[in-house]
Amino acid sequence: MSLSHNEPDQQREILWRPTPEYVQRSRLRRFMQRYGIADYPSLYERSIGDMDWFWEAALEEMQIEWTHPYTLVLDLSKGIQWPHWFVGGRLNLVHNCVDKYRSGPRADQLAIRWEGEDGSQRSFTYRQLDTEVRRAAVMLRRLGVRRADRVAIFLPMIPEVAIITLACSKIGAIYTPIFSGYGAEAVATRMQDCEARLLVTADGFSRRGGLVTMKQVADEAAARCPTVDHLLVVRRAGCPVSWKVGRDVWWHELVPGEAEGSPTEVQTEVMAAEEPFMILYTSGTTGRPKGTVHVHSGFPLKAAQDLAFHFDLQPEDTLFWFTDMGWMMGPWEIMGALTLGATCLLYEGVPDWPHKGRLWELLERHRVTILGLSPTAIRALMRYGEAPVQAHDLSSLRVLGSTGEPWTPDAYLWYFQQVGQRRCPIINYSGGTEVSGGIVGGTVLQPCKPCAFTGPCLGIAAEILDANGQPVRGKVGELAVTKPWPGMTHGFWRDPQRYLDTYWSRWPQVWVHGDWAATDMEGFWYILGRSDDTIKVAGKRLGPAEVEAILTGHRAVSEAAAIGVPHPVKGEALVCFVVLRQGWIASEALASELRSRVGEQLGKPLRPAAVHVVADLPKTRNAKILRRVIRAVFLGQDPGDLSSLENPQAVAAIKQLCSPLETD
Repeated sequence: MSLSHNEPDQQREILWRPTPEYVQRSRLRRFMQRYGIADYPSLYERSIGDMDWFWEAALEEMQIEWTHPYTLVLDLSKGIQWPHWFVGGRLNLVHNCVDKYRSGPRADQLAIRWEGEDGSQRSFTYRQLDTEVRRAAVMLRRLGVRRADRVAIFLPMIPEVAIITLACSKIGAIYTPIFSGYGAEAVATRMQDCEARLLVTADGFSRRGGLVTMKQVADEAAARCPTVDHLLVVRRAGCPVSWKVGRDVWWHELVPGEAEGSPTEVQTEVMAAEEPFMILYTSGTTGRPKGTVHVHSGFPLKAAQDLAFHFDLQPEDTLFWFTDMGWMMGPWEIMGALTLGATCLLYEGVPDWPHKGRLWELLERHRVTILGLSPTAIRALMRYGEAPVQAHDLSSLRVLGSTGEPWTPDAYLWYFQQVGQRRCPIINYSGGTEVSGGIVGGTVLQPCKPCAFTGPCLGIAAEILDANGQPVRGKVGELAVTKPWPGMTHGFWRDPQRYLDTYWSRWPQVWVHGDWAATDMEGFWYILGRSDDTIKVAGKRLGPAEVEAILTGHRAVSEAAAIGVPHPVKGEALVCFVVLRQGWIASEALASELRSRVGEQLGKPLRPAAVHVVADLPKTRNAKILRRVIRAVFLGQDPGDLSSLENPQAVAAIKQLCSPLETD
């Protein structure tokens, strides 16, 4: 695979360097000073070389409280694939997110701010959040939910989604967050797999001004899941719903009222460190979804540690990550921010409705300090130009974050220049549902380079391995991890062999993540896309990202996806799909120009056989472009599991595009 475009580029200049203000404020700097560590590389090496020291120090920095202290940081007696962290320790994530802040200096600080698509707002201090979580816990108990029972959470991004997930953890239940835009089949599949007893949903919600009838979807899903005893329904839209007496219950009717007094009798369950609190399903494009199992001493600690050290989240900050609870960044945002005593902002709507500046208006109104957006979201917002951004005061922003897809240089620069106003670092962050956060990232103490990561996250022994499993630098290889970390999934729900086959079957004792990665001469890391998306044309391997970066570098192209299709001479041929910016019209001349552009920059053998203009690209709800789905549909094959699709109409359009390929 060549090194070009979205890959390591020795010509790219560093865009941002830490200023004295960022250095002075940094909690990571204070952490290193406390332990006499001179610089970040030294800290990183110690974090993977002496894991006992690092995680004990990190827990102290995050002020994690234990009901019963652990006796051993890490036990590997069952192998690296099944680590046992914080042996003998007992705690509950809710104690560290809510309970310990309900009194004292942070009790009246905002824990959660929320805004709906219609502009309605609600907010909760830590004291108020504690009350709401305890009231929700009473509801769960009234519905017969007990420790280790599974609860499916199918809600839009409203305050109740945070409240009910915390309430589940408080009583020791296990919740499964499900994307708010899923259809009945996707919801049912996840509930069936985890054998959910309760489904929490809403009557409906607004999306781009239209009504999403959520209860109807929930009814259809529940009918396919015999283990479900009850539907707990939040009244959000006020729309008519069907009702099954004895099964369906309104939240507002079941929740304890003020007349019943404060539900102080609901105590936070004491959980073993390794007890599960969440089953989070991945949005794979083939096969049934994989239920990643996360425990009280895993996901919340990894999320908080990454936010503290990599994003510099501090108690006075307001964090907003544009996400849904069904993507790992939803639980990550809520648990990570609350564990650190900060404020998190939840938003129910889309970034460009009812007007193009809706997202920027939201950031201004709530004085967001740390913002997270995917590269795909930025590319979608770029089409509206600079005016909507410049119309709003974004001076509160201090740190920009990103995850979800590889960057293209133009989108990265737009984020840095227009949103961050050239003064905010971009903490590029990549990991996954199974990781509980990042494998690679950055910090406010290190410079930023377009599309790059500073390197592996603290506590993550990441490597780039060649085809023989040997570490490489300056070349493309498989992203891998050679030591365990808290937050690593405890397998797939009731399917341990699939977990081992997915991550541990390539090389002994090595987690292979499934991403291509590389470094440049200055030590910056790059994620180049999924290794199973690799295209091989005439013996030359290339990642979709490098082709897509060339296409989106053209003034006409907003988004792009590249796939490889069978070719009688080359083995595979390159076929591309592009979404045009406003004001551009599809034509044979433009398609030819784009094909030539790729050929000129990558070489004539890699000139695309076809470039198709489409209105949209198939994406998940978390804005990942589904290239494998595009390829399967274009070739008339079974695309597999489509439950994670945000826009199924994009798939239907691609089905109409099959045409003979040129052989030049």
